[in-house]
Amino acid sequence: MLAEGLPRVLAGESRLDSPVRWVHVTELLNPADFLEGGELVLTTGMPHPEDASQLRGYVDQLADVGAAGLIVELGYRYQKVPQELVAACRARDVPLVELARGVRFIDVTQTVHELILDAQGSLLRRGKDIQDIFTALTLRGADPEELVRTTAELTGAPAVLEDLTHRVLMCELLGRPYEPVVSAWSRRSRAAPTPERITPSGPEGWLIAPVQDHHGPWGRLVLLEGRLNAEPDPEHVLVLESAAVALTMARLAGQAWWERRAHRSVLRDLYERRFRSPADARARAEALGLPTFGHRLFAVVISHPYTGTEDEHLDERIAKALTHTGVRALVGETAQGRIGVLMALAQASAWQPVAERIGRLTREELGPRAVVAVGPGVTDLGGIARSWQEAEQTAEAITPTSPERWFYVPSDVRLPDLLGVLRVDTRLQRYAERQLTRLIEHDDRNSGDLLPALRAYLAAAGNKSVAAKSVGMSRQAYYQRLHTIERLLGCDLESGLERTSLHVAVLVLDASEAPAPGA
Repeated sequence: MLAEGLPRVLAGESRLDSPVRWVHVTELLNPADFLEGGELVLTTGMPHPEDASQLRGYVDQLADVGAAGLIVELGYRYQKVPQELVAACRARDVPLVELARGVRFIDVTQTVHELILDAQGSLLRRGKDIQDIFTALTLRGADPEELVRTTAELTGAPAVLEDLTHRVLMCELLGRPYEPVVSAWSRRSRAAPTPERITPSGPEGWLIAPVQDHHGPWGRLVLLEGRLNAEPDPEHVLVLESAAVALTMARLAGQAWWERRAHRSVLRDLYERRFRSPADARARAEALGLPTFGHRLFAVVISHPYTGTEDEHLDERIAKALTHTGVRALVGETAQGRIGVLMALAQASAWQPVAERIGRLTREELGPRAVVAVGPGVTDLGGIARSWQEAEQTAEAITPTSPERWFYVPSDVRLPDLLGVLRVDTRLQRYAERQLTRLIEHDDRNSGDLLPALRAYLAAAGNKSVAAKSVGMSRQAYYQRLHTIERLLGCDLESGLERTSLHVAVLVLDASEAPAPGA
């Protein structure tokens, strides 16, 4: 319809996408008294003064009230829009359009108002749908990850849930890499204050809604929409508001362990190498509050017997205790009977005292059967998965017969410990059977004691006198048994290599008969 007037834009080109809340026809010199912002003003220019300063004052009123733009129809007052009016609109970045031909303003207002009302009705209907979605999620106790994911999916923009210290607890990036989205998050987030109403905030134009709990402000839900100097999408505002309410309701209903959930998620992703790049891994860990650059990183595995009745918040208590010691770490349950700790220490700091504190705390919380294993330190997060695997293998190898320590490292694993872990390997089982079957069958047929005699001999490193005394036999009787063992097995017990082979077979046999670690 306006196209019939041959419109031409004279100023404010950068704001032509501003939303129009209403269309207002006026020939008054003080239009601001009747505007609330967002109106598109139509005029023939009849009341416009000749004085340039008064024209600037007229435009200032429109700009100050937030008018969407000004359309001037030529032919009544002007044959050409005055340059002073154009300059004033350009100075205040007010969209100015001239119509070379006359149009019926009543038709314009009626058509635009119908479109606006229809859009508002559509938004109201969509708003109800959005509220229904989040109400359903709340009623079935959806977890915070699902609420954040739904926010991102409904808006098509990355969504981040952060706490008051600007740590990223949950985020849904819709397939985007972590590094460009959450890197330097704390600094960027602090530059974006929480506005009283949802409008673009900070240098990146984020949309932000507060999340509450029983104690007041808890954190923020951030939508990385990035619409600088523009009104936010109304539907996105509805989604963000509804999601923030749902998150608040979840916290008020007792869902309080969100930090631990975040730690568990990141630890598992690191251990299973789910991040698409080392840069992504670093960005995500740092956004959760773990420093990486200039630090040594240590993977710690806390293993404890799992009975199914443990306190599910053991990792929370361990995390709090570490916080009180000033250690920066991610702490979370990684599997049944496993708590993972990823700690970051300054390069010059000694890690052993920290590991001992974790060991003492673990012993207090979980009892003497708990094991703390520490993997090799790394300076790059990309190597932490390997460190974690070594810590896991160390924890699995430690048995009740291992030397008692506050914590263990891979070099503490002895041969019996290692064979205990590998005892389910059928190759080792076959090896032990081949080496010892004749001896075991002889003892079974004759109620003999050749296997205990061999075990004592090997434990005494080939010292026959010590071995005979340990099994309570005379030396003559014991020597006879050793000869029988050599005859049955076809071996020479004076050979160091053969003694080693038999010792490994006996250890494998003993490990296969022992209870599983942690059972």
